[in-house]
Amino acid sequence: MNADFPGRWIGGVTLVLGPIVLCAGYLLRHLSSAAALTPQQQAWAEARPFAAYGQLLAYTSRPALITLSYAVFALGALLLFPAFIALAQRVGGGLAHWGAALLVAGLFARLYFAGADQTAFQLTEVVGLDQATNAVMKEYVDISYGPWRIPVWASVGQYAGSLLLAVAAWRSGVLGTARALMLLLAGGTWMGVLKAASIPDVLVTALLCVALVPLGTRVLRGRLVAPTGRSNVLSW
Repeated sequence: MNADFPGRWIGGVTLVLGPIVLCAGYLLRHLSSAAALTPQQQAWAEARPFAAYGQLLAYTSRPALITLSYAVFALGALLLFPAFIALAQRVGGGLAHWGAALLVAGLFARLYFAGADQTAFQLTEVVGLDQATNAVMKEYVDISYGPWRIPVWASVGQYAGSLLLAVAAWRSGVLGTARALMLLLAGGTWMGVLKAASIPDVLVTALLCVALVPLGTRVLRGRLVAPTGRSNVLSW
């Protein structure tokens, strides 16, 4: 098993770091937006139909802080790619492989959205907040859906993939009932361009840390045992 991609060290490290960094990204996106906007600006942003208005406004107020939060978030998504592959290899079987493949497609969508976010932020530097906001919101649907709507369809993989992989991990005994549910819940977080993070997003992603980090530490220590199936159905 260690000879296969991503291997013991890459798989173990990303199972530990991936969910932690993604959770930190959600937290930073929530805190940075709150720090960048005054109460009046927050009220204005909440009254808008899309979170993009507030995110662009926050960037013009605290560009370095907002860039940091979005960068950490994108890094977390990137690290989860080998982590999900490592989990699927540990679980084994077609259901796990399909689940991981769909989850990875969702991660690719997140990176597309990260590129769209960065482009929108940089547009405010060139033409100013008002013109950038008008341009982005005028084309928001096409920007969010991407060319031939491939990114938005890939984003569906997160929801379907988390269900398949959670079921497969539960059936194999690699994850107990509680941790399989945590993986499933984490798959329900939002996808898209210039989205605002909330405390529930942070908490749900913290559950992903609880689900995957212990497995990652066992992978690094080389203390994994063969999947046992549902003989440990009540395991944590």
